[in-house]
Amino acid sequence: MRAKTVLPAVAMTAVSMVLTLAVVVMWLGGAVPWPVAVVVGLGIDGGWLATLAYERRLAAQGDHNRAVTAVGWSFGLIATGVLVAHALSAEHSAGAWLAVAWLPIAAKALWLVHGLWERTALTPVALDAIRGIQQEARDEAAVARARLRAEATTEETRLTAVTEAGARVARVQAKTAQTLSGAWSTLETARAGEETGRALTSVTSRVTPGVTPRWELPVWGPSEPLAARSLEAAPALTDEALDVLVDEIRTSETPALSYREMAARFRAAGHSASEVRLRAAWKRVA
Repeated sequence: MRAKTVLPAVAMTAVSMVLTLAVVVMWLGGAVPWPVAVVVGLGIDGGWLATLAYERRLAAQGDHNRAVTAVGWSFGLIATGVLVAHALSAEHSAGAWLAVAWLPIAAKALWLVHGLWERTALTPVALDAIRGIQQEARDEAAVARARLRAEATTEETRLTAVTEAGARVARVQAKTAQTLSGAWSTLETARAGEETGRALTSVTSRVTPGVTPRWELPVWGPSEPLAARSLEAAPALTDEALDVLVDEIRTSETPALSYREMAARFRAAGHSASEVRLRAAWKRVA
């Protein structure tokens, strides 16, 4: 992985140094002896290479020096300036020389990228740990999405079932109400009919001689709820108290009441006792 960033930087540096040396020799060769031009070109390249080597040493130690970095960029700008000046003064192929004048700056930029890569590089163990954490997070997210989809599907199914059940109940209630309405209409028609009404009223008992009571329809509508009487709520009567009540009710009229009449009045009075105990008390007092 390290070679992916260092090799392009090394190659660009070598090409830039060779190009700078060649341009200096060609440009200054006509004005000064060529050894002098070679020394100038090597001086520019050497200064650049020396600052680069020092920067790499500081980077290996985890350190950084802004002054050295500034000097390195200065040498790169000088090399670029030499290439640009040569391109502008050349009589032929000026565009081609300008096209390669950026190589020194590009080489410095590649070394900058390589330094950033080194400062952010991780070991294979750390990379494996990061991949494991990312995979675990993806797995948890997938499980959470699946759980949410399943819950949404379940809730949708439940709501559909509840809605269908409610619709069935509403249909049954509507059908029942329709049936009751029809039956009530039939009863009302029978009550209003002359012949039918006479036949129905003939079976009712006469309250006043010579007056035939009118047969009335049962009340269909809201009714008052009866007070609930719980056998467990009322305290159970003892045998002695039950005997006294039964005797009082039985002898309340002359002649004495029968068992059925006594039992009816006993329960109408709000008392409670099982049929077995009530009959036993009747036998004891009668």
